[in-house]
Amino acid sequence: MNAKRILAILVLIGGPAWFGLAARDDCRQAPAAKESAKAKERPLAETGPRPKPVPQPEPAAIDSAIRRGVDFLVRDQNKNGSWGSPELRGGVEIYTPLPGGFQAYQCAVTALAISALIETGGDRADARKAIERGETWLMRDLPKLRRGSPDALYNIWSHIYGIQAFVRMHERLPDAERRKKLHDLIKEQIGFLIRYESVDKGWGYYDFRTGTQRPGTDSTSFMTAAALVALKEAKDIGVPVPEKLIKGAVASIHRQRLPDFSYLYGEYLKWRPMHPINRPGGSLGRSQACNLALRVWGDEKVTDKIMETWLDRLFARNGWLDMGRKKPIPHESFFAVAGYFYYFGHYYAGMCIAHVPKDARPFYQDHMATLMIGLQSKDGSWWDYPLYNYHQQYGTAFALMTLKCCRRGNDVVPGRE
Repeated sequence: MNAKRILAILVLIGGPAWFGLAARDDCRQAPAAKESAKAKERPLAETGPRPKPVPQPEPAAIDSAIRRGVDFLVRDQNKNGSWGSPELRGGVEIYTPLPGGFQAYQCAVTALAISALIETGGDRADARKAIERGETWLMRDLPKLRRGSPDALYNIWSHIYGIQAFVRMHERLPDAERRKKLHDLIKEQIGFLIRYESVDKGWGYYDFRTGTQRPGTDSTSFMTAAALVALKEAKDIGVPVPEKLIKGAVASIHRQRLPDFSYLYGEYLKWRPMHPINRPGGSLGRSQACNLALRVWGDEKVTDKIMETWLDRLFARNGWLDMGRKKPIPHESFFAVAGYFYYFGHYYAGMCIAHVPKDARPFYQDHMATLMIGLQSKDGSWWDYPLYNYHQQYGTAFALMTLKCCRRGNDVVPGRE
């Protein structure tokens, strides 16, 4: 077994055994912090640390960070309209079958970049041109994408973020013929999600069990959550989504949910629920996506209070995620956190803000904006894990869409004020 595949397996299992020596349970308060009797009576899922308020960032600072991020994506676009390349720029070589693995990376980051530019590029002529070139590439190349090998299903990320990009492209222009074509492309991508759905329901990005045509993979909570969010967006613009597909995916996440609303990394860890990666500090980058996915598909157990509690946890215990940021080996940090969960987790947290009561949103928007502005690189990009030459592109796209959620008035979803 070569080194790249070993690293892939480490990604799947949540790191080697010594990660079990990770930090103490982040649910515990410091000795000096005494809980009230009322707090002790609350369910575990509604109990956790509360971050202190932070000053509201100036709207101009948010706008400036977004502008610099858009500048980076426009400048970094490939001549053919895509983003990213297989060039190794730091980090280590992760198991990536040729050529399908790299094609999947490129499709996913291109889809994310298009979505980010549509959401945050405004009326800029250069951003519009970049969007148009990216759309042409994605509409042509994404339908050709398949799994890279029997054991690597990185393409699922591309189908997920491709759906979201096509939804935004559908809403960008009111052209009826174009919208019909995008409807058809979204249906096709949903078809791929059906094809690559795990036999146990939900989705995972490795199948080391069987390598069969219908994947025998154990689903991961966060990939399944990301798919559910994308599928809800597709349904909201009128694309039919099979009820059976949603029911199976939701059941998969339910099986991975712990009483405190931490979520297992994957179903294969169900007999090790107290593995560090499954505890609150390890779930910070997953609970946001999973809570959001269940919420938008009608899970009444994901209450406003639980959404707030996990946003509180994210900001009060952000250090557990931040210590993994930019580390080159997957899951080498405390609680077996991998760097690539940082902007992924904050992206879904940004969308979660719109699901808490209106008067609570500014508190979380200020925390989120403060984090994102402070982490932007000098070249305008954001990145959290060195993945060949794809990390700055996906990190920047996630961060831009997260910052957009921090603008007051951009936090409204249907059915809420």
